[in-house]
Amino acid sequence: MSRTMAQAKLDADVIWLAVPDGEIARCAKELAETRKWEGKIVVHSSGALASDALDALRRRGAATASVHPMMTFVAGEAPELRGVWFTVEGNAKAAAAVSQLVKSLDGHVSRIRKEEKALYHAFGALLSPMLVAELTAAEEVGATAGLKRRDLRKVMGPIVLRTVENYLERGGAAAFSGPLVRGDVETIARHARALKRTPAEKEVYEALAKYALKKLPSRRREAMRRALSAGQ
Repeated sequence: MSRTMAQAKLDADVIWLAVPDGEIARCAKELAETRKWEGKIVVHSSGALASDALDALRRRGAATASVHPMMTFVAGEAPELRGVWFTVEGNAKAAAAVSQLVKSLDGHVSRIRKEEKALYHAFGALLSPMLVAELTAAEEVGATAGLKRRDLRKVMGPIVLRTVENYLERGGAAAFSGPLVRGDVETIARHARALKRTPAEKEVYEALAKYALKKLPSRRREAMRRALSAGQ
């Protein structure tokens, strides 16, 4: 059941704000004007913002912290939180209290400096929304190749899941496979030429391939870089 700010009782020892990032400071300011906050703990869930966003409440006596679960949340789904890592920063009292709360949910706690929150959140973006973007690009390439759209995610499922399992079990170098590992220059050139039909997806492919050539096991790196230009 929803409540307005005026209707909220705010009588719990721990108040957890789950509002959009751009609303946290404004919400904190409004709450700060409603009462004194000595003895209360207030936290927010932003991955990118530090506990500083709650300074209006801190100045009124609240102990403040930020706590962010490394989990994806989409409409219509309540994700399992057992085993999830929550990154915590802020006032020692608030951080300790929220850490105990996380542990009661069978979660794990990691501490972080407030200066690193934005980079940490970029890490999370690469793990989920950017991964979805890459898979969406793959789906578009598959559709352009003539595969039936209704079957595409079924086709993708086994290889995607096995790849993620390999990565989590063995790390990037051992999980990496395909023409870059083999040094198959002509195949990369064929990819580059074929992807001219899907310019947006070609950009994604080239960016990932160039990163892989820098960071993952690859043969004939310079020839591979030249091959990526074959479709230009």
